[in-house]
Amino acid sequence: MTPSGSPAPKVAVRGVSKVFQRKSDALVVLQGVDLDVSAGEFVCLLGPSGCGKSTLMNIIGGFDFPTSGDVSIDSAPVEGPDPRRVFVFQEYGVFPWASVWDNVALGLRRLDAAEQHARIQHYIELVGLKGFEKTYPAELSGGMRQRVAVARALAVKPDVVLMDEPLGALDSLTRLKMRAELLRIWQEERMTILFVTHDVEESMQLADRVVVMSPRPGRIAEIVEIDAPHPREVDSPEYVEIKARLYGLLGVTHSF
Repeated sequence: MTPSGSPAPKVAVRGVSKVFQRKSDALVVLQGVDLDVSAGEFVCLLGPSGCGKSTLMNIIGGFDFPTSGDVSIDSAPVEGPDPRRVFVFQEYGVFPWASVWDNVALGLRRLDAAEQHARIQHYIELVGLKGFEKTYPAELSGGMRQRVAVARALAVKPDVVLMDEPLGALDSLTRLKMRAELLRIWQEERMTILFVTHDVEESMQLADRVVVMSPRPGRIAEIVEIDAPHPREVDSPEYVEIKARLYGLLGVTHSF
C-alpha cells in the first residue's frame, strides 16, 4: 500500500486472483496478488514458466479480467484495453506488409500530418533506425524488428508499457544490445514499464524493482529493490548477493 502522504501509485493491483475453469477441474493461476507501481518506474516480473506473469500482464492491460480482486491505473479501474496502455510482445508484432515508417504510424492516424510526421521521425531515430524508414520487416534483423515494435508502442505516448519477454526471441548478443537500448530509451522518455522475464540477470540489469513470483498459483514471493545507477555490470561483486538472493527465491542453487 502507498504510505500516507506519498503519491498514489500509477498501477495498483489489489488481491488479484485468476482461476481458469477446465472440464474436470479449476486451474488457479494467480492467487492474492498485491502490487503498486509508481509513475516512471521500471519493474520486472520474474518467475518460472507457468507462474502467471503473462496472465497478470494481460489483466493489467485489460485484455483479461481477474476472478477476484481489481486493478486500477491512475486510480481508475481497468475495465478493458486502452490506447494509453500498450503491449510489446516477444514475437515482434510488426506488420510484414508495412514499412518501418508505416508500422510506427499505425497508432497516429488521428494526429494532423505535421505532428504525425514529427512524432514518427522522432521515435524511429530514438530506436536507432534512421535511414530505414522505407525498409520492410523481411529486410530487417530480429533485433531491428523489435526496435520497430518498441518505436510503434512509444509513438502513441502511452502511460504504461507492458513488455512480455520482448527480448526472448533474440540471440544472446542482440539481446544484450537491446537491453542497453531499452534502458537508454526509458531514461530519455521515463515511461512506466512492466517487463516480464525469467532471466535473472536481465531483471537485475533493467529494473528498479524485481517482483519475484512463486510457481503456480502465482503469488508475489518477494520484491527486491535494485538501488544502483545504470549501466550495471551484473557480474561485479556488488551484485553477487542480489543474484544469489533472486536465484534462491526461484528455488535454484547457483554457484558464482
